[in-house]
Amino acid sequence: MEFAKLHGLGNDYVYINTLDQDVSEYDLPELARILSDRHFGIGADGMILVMPSDEADFRMRVFNADGSEAEMCGNGIRGLVKYVYERGMTDQTTVNIETGAGILRMALTVREGVVTAATVDMNSPRLVRRQIPMLGEPADEPVIEQPLEVDGRSFDITCVSMGNPHCVIFVADLASFDVTGIGPQIENHELFPERTNVEFVSVADREHIKMRVWERGSGETLACGTGACAAVVAGALTDRTERQVQVELLGGELQIEWHEDEHVFMTGPATEVFSGRVNDRVVAPARK
Repeated sequence: MEFAKLHGLGNDYVYINTLDQDVSEYDLPELARILSDRHFGIGADGMILVMPSDEADFRMRVFNADGSEAEMCGNGIRGLVKYVYERGMTDQTTVNIETGAGILRMALTVREGVVTAATVDMNSPRLVRRQIPMLGEPADEPVIEQPLEVDGRSFDITCVSMGNPHCVIFVADLASFDVTGIGPQIENHELFPERTNVEFVSVADREHIKMRVWERGSGETLACGTGACAAVVAGALTDRTERQVQVELLGGELQIEWHEDEHVFMTGPATEVFSGRVNDRVVAPARK
């Protein structure tokens, strides 16, 4: 099995091209767990399949490190378009990708044949409670700064779906915040039937925020593209930020803009680290 390892601001994935190789004989969640293991596998936050699509130029499937499937990955989709462009699978600098969150349109920045950045139209955020999804009433209204008690503490949460669920919390001291303690408790809170990603955000100024993220199924990661989008939407909804914001993550920076037409645009880089072939014995346990 051939693969490539790419990351967006340190949010890293193993990419498998299914246009050239058949993965139907594998249990995909188990394959993702094996490949993502940082000690016994390749090591990544998850696995991304590059697939053909009847509706777009390509299709993307995303599996978290624990084997669960995600609807979408903002950093991962930038890596996917870099992968297909630099391998000559497309010569277009505008590419449509089918995802579990719908078809997303990508605009590539290319210099001397290398994709240096990509801007993704992430579509409009979903703000209604039942669309996130999140339990409770009123089901057809947004969740903005709702108190949530976790581990004896109360947090004001603002919830957003960017095709996948996000719970945004603004904090004063991001560096010392207990992300690894509070994050998993909110991820698995009974209010979120499909679990949730959790963003912890501090506001530097109205056009600059800092963020740490606890990703559903992967733990704390260095960056999360959909999470950065959700954080900017939450910042605007609570009047903490403007609608065009620089988001500083542990792995680097993303530019996010929530347009007046309600579409959210994300711009950032993607980097290929290496490519290779997995030893058949390593992935054998994932064969059906």
